[in-house]
Amino acid sequence: MSAIYKVSRFLLRNQSQNKNVHHKMYVARLFQTATHQAKPPSVVKMSLIGASVGVVLGAGYSFNKINKDRKNIANEGTQTEIETLKSIPDIKPSRKVIYPGDNSGLKLTLFQYQTCPFCCKVRVFLDYHGISYNVVEVDPVLRNEIKWSTYRKVPILLAKVDGGYQPLIDSTMIISVLGTILEDKYKKIEDIVKYYPKMFCRDAKGTFKEEIVNKYFLMYQNNLPKEKSMNYIVEERKWRKWADDVLVHVLSPNVYRTTTEARQAFNWFSDVGRWEEYFPMWERLLMINVGAYAMWLISKRLKKRHSLKDDVRQSLYDEVNHWLNGISVKGTQFMGGSDPDFSDLAVYGILKSIEGCEAFRDLLDHTKVGVWFNAMREKIDSNHGRQYVKY
Repeated sequence: MSAIYKVSRFLLRNQSQNKNVHHKMYVARLFQTATHQAKPPSVVKMSLIGASVGVVLGAGYSFNKINKDRKNIANEGTQTEIETLKSIPDIKPSRKVIYPGDNSGLKLTLFQYQTCPFCCKVRVFLDYHGISYNVVEVDPVLRNEIKWSTYRKVPILLAKVDGGYQPLIDSTMIISVLGTILEDKYKKIEDIVKYYPKMFCRDAKGTFKEEIVNKYFLMYQNNLPKEKSMNYIVEERKWRKWADDVLVHVLSPNVYRTTTEARQAFNWFSDVGRWEEYFPMWERLLMINVGAYAMWLISKRLKKRHSLKDDVRQSLYDEVNHWLNGISVKGTQFMGGSDPDFSDLAVYGILKSIEGCEAFRDLLDHTKVGVWFNAMREKIDSNHGRQYVKY
């Protein structure tokens, strides 16, 4: 009996424990079920919120894009003149480039980045022709120095004229305007600018953009210089356009090919641009570090956009050799003959913008551009006497 009692107690105890275990498992299942049932409303709610935000943002983007497209279509083909400014902010020049023999009568201020290829083009033209000018170095990140202008790029050349200041924008247009003035000093800049209106149009890819009309043309007004034939002028325009449309676009993917090269380039920009004198340290460090990394990223897109070779150096060599072959066909020292023409000055300015970079050193090693480049340097330095710079 005792044994039977003990066995029965054991069985009853096990049965009770099993009931407790089953009860706990049942409660746990109920809790889990309740939890799982509670989740779907949260997921649905979050999904609805996300979808609503997406719809609002998408609608806003679409609305803005539609309005922008409508505005672009409405403005397509319209032309606007670059207006004269009555006054400008009192901005102290970073330095003054003075030529004692300058008799142009022009009073110019160049807003620039020292190593911007388009700014270099303008400086090379001014230096070759011995035209004095003031320089305002612009912070390439913050651009505070050109906040007064609706045109947010450089170069901007301000010319002092009767009644105010005439802004000149786009390096090619600037050079054409100044070239026209040099052909006839009795012409006024504010009158010549009217021949170069801005037109709102589509590019070859259908993208809307503002373009300067006639920017490759000097306004000879049917009075061609005796030493220049029409064929010569057309050829000069062709090479100037090639410099803007082709050559300049192989620079960035080469200069910023790696992060190391990008940082080296920006440190050189800082040295040659005297950033430590013009900008506070935090601003200079921001320009170097942020600028180098940003341009390294951008250069990858530019390589693809302009269909450069996998080895971007080869694309640089090919284009420069194309230029040198053009000179070789003429059998002259420069594209302009015994003296540089507008296309020589443009190409030299563009290449000079990378003179302190590894890409330029490689270019000298792998092409024969050094002969032409050094001859151009000598012409510019000696044509009107060496410049002196007043800081």
